[in-house]
Amino acid sequence: MARPPSRRPGHNRKAQYSLFASYVVAMTGAAVGLLLVVVAIFDPTGFAAIRIATAEITRPASVTLKNMVSGVASIDEVLASYWRAGSQNVALRRQVEADRNRIIEAKAVAQENLRLKKLLKLVEDDGSELLTARLIASSSTSTRRLARLNAGRWQGVRPGMPVRAPEGLIGRIHTTTPNTAEVLLLTDTSNIVPVRRANDSVPAISTGLGDGTLEVRALAAGRNPFKPGDLLVTSGVGGVYQPNIPVAVIVRIAGEIAYGVPLANPSRVDAVVVERSFEEAVTRPEGNGPPAPVEPGAAQNSVTP
Repeated sequence: MARPPSRRPGHNRKAQYSLFASYVVAMTGAAVGLLLVVVAIFDPTGFAAIRIATAEITRPASVTLKNMVSGVASIDEVLASYWRAGSQNVALRRQVEADRNRIIEAKAVAQENLRLKKLLKLVEDDGSELLTARLIASSSTSTRRLARLNAGRWQGVRPGMPVRAPEGLIGRIHTTTPNTAEVLLLTDTSNIVPVRRANDSVPAISTGLGDGTLEVRALAAGRNPFKPGDLLVTSGVGGVYQPNIPVAVIVRIAGEIAYGVPLANPSRVDAVVVERSFEEAVTRPEGNGPPAPVEPGAAQNSVTP
């Protein structure tokens, strides 16, 4: 049997230098990791400063990677849409014809609601919207479900502020740095949201399970009132989230517990809206002055006058 080849680099200087360099990189990485662990244990304040500096330094790279991933992920959708364009156009024409009467009825209802609101002197705009920003990263496999926002303290973002997308609620601000913020997603185990069923206002509590789903428990004791397909929206209880924001849809029932999935997927959402808390938006006096300046290209301030 032939002798196995030796793994030693021998007299080849290039191989020796490569092996030495790999040892140096490995030892340096281990030393840096050990140093960070020691700093996190004995000096939490210093570790927080290191964490903030790292977030600020990696922000441009995160934005670039997010744009690259979004562009690559949309290629298959563009190709599929091209091939299915003909059949989709036929289906859309039929749907428009079928929904024409419903659109007319909806317009009539909207006009009636507008008339009633004017009679009751209700205000349509509550001034809850603070600014629009972009999600530049999100966690999908870690134990904590967090996303990173490209706006922070300098843009007026503070912990506890709700974050929503056009599809529904994303979560709330967890921590902030000068130009970034971490969003605690709905699916995180520490995020609890008061919700209600959209069609009959049955109150419930939504809690993240850490695996991309939600656990929903009704506040009333007895039989589980939920069923698959039920739409959940925020109830406004607690003074954090605005009422009637879409949250999740029920997909499974197990005894007294219902399981749902969020309507807004952070990995597919680009632009989001950061809002003031419900309590702050209701009690905020008019004419608070001009909003804080926003870094160009990072977030566009959209405070409602």
